[in-house]
Amino acid sequence: MIKYVFVTGGVVSSLGKGIAAASLGAILESRGIKVTNLKLDPYINVDPGTMSPFQHGEVFVTEDGAETDLDLGHYERFTNARMERRNNFTTGQIYESVIKKERRGEYLGKTVQVIPHITDEIKAHIRRGAEGAELAIIEVGGTVGDIESLPFLEAIRQMGLQEGRNNACYMHLTLVPYIPTAGELKTKPTQHSVKELREIGIQPDILLCRTDRPIPEDDKRKMALFCNVQREAVIEARDADSIYKIPAMLHDQMLDEIVCHKLGILAKAADLTVWKTIVHALENPERVLDVAFVGKYVDLTESYKSLTEAIVHAGIATRSKVKISYIDSEDIERQGCAALQGMDAILIPGGFGRRGTEGKIAAIRHAREGGIPFLGICLGMQLAVVEFARHVAGMNGAHSSEFDQDTAYPVVALITEWQDASGRLEKRDENSDLGGTMRLGGQLCKLADGTLARLIYGQPEITERHRHRYEVNNTLLDKLEASGLVVSGRAPVTDLCEIVELPTDGPHAHPWFLGCQFHPEFTSSPRKGHPLFTSFVAAAAAYQAKS
Repeated sequence: MIKYVFVTGGVVSSLGKGIAAASLGAILESRGIKVTNLKLDPYINVDPGTMSPFQHGEVFVTEDGAETDLDLGHYERFTNARMERRNNFTTGQIYESVIKKERRGEYLGKTVQVIPHITDEIKAHIRRGAEGAELAIIEVGGTVGDIESLPFLEAIRQMGLQEGRNNACYMHLTLVPYIPTAGELKTKPTQHSVKELREIGIQPDILLCRTDRPIPEDDKRKMALFCNVQREAVIEARDADSIYKIPAMLHDQMLDEIVCHKLGILAKAADLTVWKTIVHALENPERVLDVAFVGKYVDLTESYKSLTEAIVHAGIATRSKVKISYIDSEDIERQGCAALQGMDAILIPGGFGRRGTEGKIAAIRHAREGGIPFLGICLGMQLAVVEFARHVAGMNGAHSSEFDQDTAYPVVALITEWQDASGRLEKRDENSDLGGTMRLGGQLCKLADGTLARLIYGQPEITERHRHRYEVNNTLLDKLEASGLVVSGRAPVTDLCEIVELPTDGPHAHPWFLGCQFHPEFTSSPRKGHPLFTSFVAAAAAYQAKS
């Protein structure tokens, strides 16, 4: 039978359930156990695809094209398990599924209720997501006491009963705050959180106590006694300067051993050599690099979580400490490119909406004309095409139809808008949806011989994950290529532009200038990084050495 570890949270949100669940998966995987992770989100949205990055953070895209919670990115970075659509579901998806069944008459005229119909659907989704694994780690979003989380908590309570106590383990993450005026840590929030959990029928087997300082032994004994948990199962989850230190930190307190003992799993000893190697590389860099990150969500790093982690991974691979300077593109619009002075590389991430685009275009021009290593991702690539069209190809006023429907040169547009060789657009209905089809998930890309992209990947074909609607306009590509832009990656069959770059010699030579339509950050891991980011950071190091 599949074993289950249910991870819940209390007191406040954002304590790090996702990192804890991913770290546990990493340790258990190092013991030879085949693991997978699931995230249960209690919001009504069907998925996070339409949610603001200011509120929700990054939307992580799986290989099969699902728009999911950012915690699935942590799961993939910490383990070798590949997440799929089935690994993340929301209250909205559960209710949608139940309502469709009711409309089809599958409940045979019964009154459809939260219990048992909603909870049964949740359990079915959990079991389906766990298929193929020996152990599934299930993270329940939100905190104990939230009304919207109750159906999920009731479902995992029922599963503990139905699967048998040797097949289910409950791990509760809670806060142990330090009160400066009292000069001590307080255990009461944890006690009340566990009390709330026990009132709905769940007794935690493990307490993961988030704290910013060591927890005294007396406090650990108190929490164990009052929360009805074994003393050794009170685990200290202290703040760390790198999330990649967490697996070893938890292993040193025997978290994996406690889980294996509770679930009756016989497994080899954990081998965390790879994590020790990662931490050593982080703590012993050979150089410090400054990379400008020009975007419009720069005040919330969660909006670009996979991207910032991918840069960290590239730093590990190149033995570099990469300092990311978050620069608001609207500041560049107002004040110019002064903030980019002294940077070793410039990165423009993906995004939606017109705000800040001219600042990004200015930053791209600064990188192109200054010979500064540049990487543009998704919208970043599209704006690199716009910048090249305007300032090199003589296509004055060139833009994306997303931002300017009246542009004479729509170098980026919806496929449905391409009309003829002149590149003229069919006007969109102002009252309609954005139109086009969102390209999502892993898709094939063929790389041109003799290009930077081909050299970086070392193979003729790659598969990368996408999340976008707009494409580089094929009807205008010939003029751009004639002016010196290199299209180094194309999608087979559709021939859509996937990668653009500047040549390393000739009139428009640049040492490292590349944009990609896809999101390579989704497949980067601290163990091996991603070739595109590793090459980008190596180019930054070379640029710094010459400066």
